[in-house]
Amino acid sequence: MTNKPTKYSGNIAQEHQIVIDDQTINYIKHGKGNEFVLCFPGALGSIWSDFRPQIEGLDTNKFTIVAWDPPGYGHSRPPSRTVPKNFYERDADLAFKFMEGLNIKKYSLLGWSDGGVSSMILAAKHPNRVTHLVIWGSNAYVVEEDVTACEQIRDINTWSEKMKSPLIKMYGEEEFQRLWNEWIDTLNLILKDGGNICKHFLPGIKCPTLILHGNKDRLLAKEHPYNLLENIKNSKIHVFPNGKHNIHLRYAEDFNAIVTRFIADNHYKNK
Repeated sequence: MTNKPTKYSGNIAQEHQIVIDDQTINYIKHGKGNEFVLCFPGALGSIWSDFRPQIEGLDTNKFTIVAWDPPGYGHSRPPSRTVPKNFYERDADLAFKFMEGLNIKKYSLLGWSDGGVSSMILAAKHPNRVTHLVIWGSNAYVVEEDVTACEQIRDINTWSEKMKSPLIKMYGEEEFQRLWNEWIDTLNLILKDGGNICKHFLPGIKCPTLILHGNKDRLLAKEHPYNLLENIKNSKIHVFPNGKHNIHLRYAEDFNAIVTRFIADNHYKNK
């Protein structure tokens, strides 16, 4: 295991690299608060594309923010990203080893989309480490509606310029399309195999859990957040009526305030 600083931009937090299981992991650690949080990006996501408003907006006197580029994403390359059917659990296991490598023993998880799935798995497998779980845009299984929504935007030329530009800048257009194709192909395989992603892990989640949901999220079947609410003990839900898939970016100030109340200020009651 090695640890060295890297510089990719003039961001407020310096990026570092650590090698875990022969995989280079790019990350930042920012703040001096007692509450450690790991920010877990979504598909193709990276530290700054997915969590800039949280890194810059959460109170660093309350939080110490750790954000990483999952293996094969962002600057956690080479090697290039692979997407086997078990990639959610693979990423969860590596995230656990990553936090152990940083000698952080207690932490909350902020997981968006794919990152929320892996966060649920991590929380279930290591309940002695995870103190709070916040997830949004996530699901425990795949239905036809989920795959159809993604197939409709398989061609990256259908994406808005605002959404695709940072990903093209990060990966190049050809690699971006390859990664996205492989991700959708794997989603199809999961559906054909019955659709389960992490349903079997939900009973193992012991920590207080906050499910956030954008009511106009077109990438997620509407049943998913309520299924999570029903099957995760000590969970509650907060809905953004006009929110889409990226509520933490679109409504960053409200999102950060909700997260702070939930984790740092202990404003939590069992449902």
